[in-house]
Amino acid sequence: MKKTLFLLFSLVFLVSCNENGDKPDERILSDSSGNINQITLIIENELWEGPVGEAIRDNFAAMVEGLPQEEPMFSLSQIPPETFSGFVRKNRSFISVQEGKEAEARIIKDLYARPQTAAIISGENEEELIHIINESSEKIASAFKATEMKEKQRRMKKSLKKDGKLEEKFGLSLNFPSAYRYALEEDNFVWIRKEIPKGNMEILIYEVPINQIESDTNTIGNIIKMRDSIGKAHIPGPKPEEGMHMITEEAYAPYLFETEIDGKFAYETRGTWEVKGAFMAGPFLNYAIKDEANNRFVVVEGFVFSPSRAKRDNMFEIDAILQSADIE
Repeated sequence: MKKTLFLLFSLVFLVSCNENGDKPDERILSDSSGNINQITLIIENELWEGPVGEAIRDNFAAMVEGLPQEEPMFSLSQIPPETFSGFVRKNRSFISVQEGKEAEARIIKDLYARPQTAAIISGENEEELIHIINESSEKIASAFKATEMKEKQRRMKKSLKKDGKLEEKFGLSLNFPSAYRYALEEDNFVWIRKEIPKGNMEILIYEVPINQIESDTNTIGNIIKMRDSIGKAHIPGPKPEEGMHMITEEAYAPYLFETEIDGKFAYETRGTWEVKGAFMAGPFLNYAIKDEANNRFVVVEGFVFSPSRAKRDNMFEIDAILQSADIE
């Protein structure tokens, strides 16, 4: 029965896409809209205010790892199904929750606008809906994150800083907006900065030998040592004469993941930085990209200093920049 319904939906979808004889990817669609990391929930008010809504918030508004304050993965806004029409359908990322239908979850691309990612979650009753939400949330969230990352990078490309400094020093290209400026340039180290209200967004680029990170099995310990040595050498605190400099926060170990950047293996580290001997701290994101051809890790890192302010969107912009790294 589930397979039959899915095939029926697919047929209806394709017919709607081809009513003018066009192939699905040739349809003329409006540009999507919406703030970065904003998800619209199309769900009945009673469901949103009850256990189903709680399951949605638990999964899609979960706290972002590596931030000093609690901030949600996505900002959620809810509307009842009868209001989902017209301009609202252009929202780039949305979830439609439908009760009284067979239990399943589907991800659909470019349904009403482009680019757009839609998740359709259905179930016969609240219990089934909650089960489907919990089972499918990771896959759906990953699809939304990919969509939002591409959109952020697309927006940044409108005003990129264009020069060859990073190519000359590291054989690296990095797409960052012209609002960033070079704060410090040394032989094996570059510091790029963007001023924001009551703070700064910072990007560091440097390289280390492969064995500096992979000398033993304590990878996270080696990355912390590497970061702290860079902080001591290049990132002073307000009173450097008293030994103040940036370090990895000592109270909590950062999160470590394995990923890929530019098709190359990379260590992704997320955590909190602080200044030794001073009350300064904030989130950081570090990618150590393995360049085996040159026996090195190219390290691209971003961090934010903006006391008492939300930093999720700042860090998302930094992530979009760092993920654009391309080693030549």
